[in-house]
This record gives sequence, C-alpha cells and structure tokens, in this order.
Amino acid sequence: MTQIRLTNSKTRTKEDFAPIDPGNVRMYVCGPTVYDRAHLGNARPVVVFDVLYRLLRHAYGPEAVTYVRNFTDVDDRINETAQKRKAAGAAGTLEELIAERSGETIRWYHEDMDALGALRPSSEPRATGYIAQMIAMIEGLIAAGHAYAAEGHVLFAVESYAAYGALSGRSVEDMIAGARVEVAPYKRNPMDFVLWKPSDDSLPGWDSPWGRGRPGWHIECSAMAHDLLGDSFDIHGGGNDLMFPHHENEIAQSRCAHPQAEFARVWLHNEMLQVEGKKMSKSLGNFFTVRDLLEQGVPGEVIRFVFLGTHYRKPMDWTAKKAEEAEAALRSWRRLLADAEPMGADERVVAAVADDLNTAQALTLLHGMAKEIAANPQKDCFYEKGVMLGSARLLGLLTPELAGWEVTGVADLSPLEAALAAARDEAMVSKDFARVDAMKSALVAAGVEVRMSKAGVELIPGPGFDAAKLEGIG
Repeated sequence: MTQIRLTNSKTRTKEDFAPIDPGNVRMYVCGPTVYDRAHLGNARPVVVFDVLYRLLRHAYGPEAVTYVRNFTDVDDRINETAQKRKAAGAAGTLEELIAERSGETIRWYHEDMDALGALRPSSEPRATGYIAQMIAMIEGLIAAGHAYAAEGHVLFAVESYAAYGALSGRSVEDMIAGARVEVAPYKRNPMDFVLWKPSDDSLPGWDSPWGRGRPGWHIECSAMAHDLLGDSFDIHGGGNDLMFPHHENEIAQSRCAHPQAEFARVWLHNEMLQVEGKKMSKSLGNFFTVRDLLEQGVPGEVIRFVFLGTHYRKPMDWTAKKAEEAEAALRSWRRLLADAEPMGADERVVAAVADDLNTAQALTLLHGMAKEIAANPQKDCFYEKGVMLGSARLLGLLTPELAGWEVTGVADLSPLEAALAAARDEAMVSKDFARVDAMKSALVAAGVEVRMSKAGVELIPGPGFDAAKLEGIG
C-alpha cells in the first residue's frame, strides 16, 4: 500500500499517515460561508484537499474514504442580503429568504468548483441542519464547567482548557495582544468566545435553553464533524488563515466536549494566494472570483494546473504567464494523449503526491513523460500514454469532465501542417530552406509551437496563440 506522509500542523513535522481505521478513513475540511461567489483564494483549499481525497481513494479504495466539507449558512452577510430582499418586497419569511440566498450561492459554488475538476465530497452539511447537535454540545460544555451563560450569550471559558493555543503555538497573552478581541462586559476573560448569541426579530433564530438565538461560528464545525465523523477522525484541513481562532477554538470545545477522544489526529493547512506577487484585495484592483476567470475564457483545468504548480504549504502566486504556460501544456498533453486509454498511475507520480502532496514534483514528472513520448513519434507509445493519462488523472487533470475547452476557438492547423511538410520535402531536394524557415518564424510569431520530425509536422497552439496572424502563411 502507498505510504502517505503529511505535514501535521499540530506537531509541525512530516509524519507517516496511519488512519484510525483503514476501512473508514475520515476527513473534514472547513467549507465556504455562502454569501457570494467564491474568489480565487477560496478555490485553493478546494483543489488541495481534492488532490488529497483522490490520493486517499487511490490508497484505501473509494468506498473506504469519507470526506466532509460544510457550508456555513448562518452569517451576518447572508442575513443582510435576505433583509434587503425582504425590504424590497420579496415574498417569504426571513428564514425562507436566507435559505433561498444560501441555496443560490451553494449552486454557484458547485458550478465553479465543478469547473475546476473538484470531486464532490461524500457529505456537504449545512450548518442550519445541525442546530440541535450544536445546542446539545453547548449544554454538555456548560455541564462540564467549560462554558457559561451570560446575558443571552453562551461563551466558552478558554481558561478551562489548559492546552489552548497549542495548534497555533501562541500563548493566551500573545493571542490577546495580537487579536481583535471583542470587549464585552459579560465575558469572564477577553479570549472567551461565543458559542451561542441572541437573535432579535430582525434576525434568524432558533429556540434554545438560553433564549431565541443562533450559534457562533466555531461550534458549527465541531458539531457537524462529530455528528458525521465521530469523536475522533483522521484529518482536518483548511486554509492557514483558519488556524487561529477557528481551528484553535474547534479543538478546545471538541476536546472538552469529548475528553476521551482526539478530535482530529492530523491538521493540514494550505498557504494563501497572491496575484502577480501581491496580496489579493479589492483596494489593489486584483480581486476576482473563479467565475470572473471562467467568463474571461480561462478554462477551469488551467486554473487547477496553476494551483498544482506550487506546493500547498507555500504561498501561491497567480500570474497571467503561469496561466498561459498551463494552457499550452494542457493543450499539448491532450493532443498527445487523444487516443490513449488510462492505465495505472506511474509509481513516481504516486510517490510524489504521497510525499506531503508534492504536486509540483508530480507535474515535473508528467512534463518529462510527455517529452519522452513526443520524442518517439515512430512508436505508438500505447502503454506510456496510458500511464501518463492515469498519472494526470490522479491529479484531477485530463479528465473527460474537463475536456472540450482545448478545441474551442482554435483554428484547424492541419492545412498548415501539410503545407509546411510539403515545403520541407521540397527543401530536402533543393537544399533551399528559406521558405521553410520563413513559415516556421511566422508560425512561432502567431504563438504556434512547431514540431518537426521524421514522422511528420505537428503544430500546437501555445501561449499567446493568435489565429489572426496565421493569415498569409503557406
């Protein structure tokens, strides 16, 4: 069996992965707050943990892996949109309008993540479907002395959990100094965080022992993970911006609610995304959604390829050049493997992905495999092509679901291939290669990669391909 090694944020070391039960491997990843379209940074953890999901399925079998990714549909921004719709005369209660808005954004999310080739998780719970489990967990925390009710709120008592801060490596004093701590007279400690808060008539709410209210953000994931994966499970993931306070608080309340359990054994965190070397932000004008890119004609498979080119624990820089290079590579690979049938992934590619999700190394290996196949046009390379295709699909690339974009809007280059081949044949006789050289130069200027071998001529659209510049060539 493939030995997977993962860098555990909890221990800060790379460890051999050993599931609690190899027949029931369980992973929880914090999903989106569904108030609007997913921006490009939101998509990075989706792709990272999709690769891990594929690897786990490869190693343990598809039926042995459970992947849970939640939807947070209790949020002030969702409430605000619903309130505006109600004020504008939309039919339905506030709760119904909130559910409508959440359903709308969840559909968008699915469309956009599907376009990136991400497999749907085994379960995608909505927070609003687990209110009863949250209330039960909060009641247990109060009974055990880890939480307290105050002025319609329930707060977790941070001082009651001695290991608080272990995941992020911060002391409580450091956290107070560096965090935006809500100052409230009902808090015993400034770091105590909300498990339940009151709702007035203008906000959604549920009945509870502490009055009508709604849950805090952190308790949502703890309750859903426990209900769907049990007291202890294998992997918990998310962006490193969630390490504190969200994941730190999840650990505290979950370990205190179930002191006999581990909660999550392995914690994985991906680094953040930049755009052209700068932090993505609306103020810099470099903020865009996945849908923005898709509508600009950037294929989802290209976005995925760019993501995979950087190790998940390193900051990823999205650039136009990387997107162009990714598009060129994928066009070439899809053309090269057009007649291939997928076979088992190359052991070297599996080993790279199994080594802490080293997708960048896996892509390097795929580039090498493509080069070897292209260098042997006299062979059908049936086996080699099948292995390359199987290896790419382990990464979620070159799948049938993502196919089609590579032929959209691309000119038929076969007449030019024939013309260049004929010109070369003539030049071999006359020894005058001026016309051949001129045609090659014009093709390269149009963004076409020219491959000439004994087997023939192959023209491949590359970065900056411009069909308009093909006019007059030949």
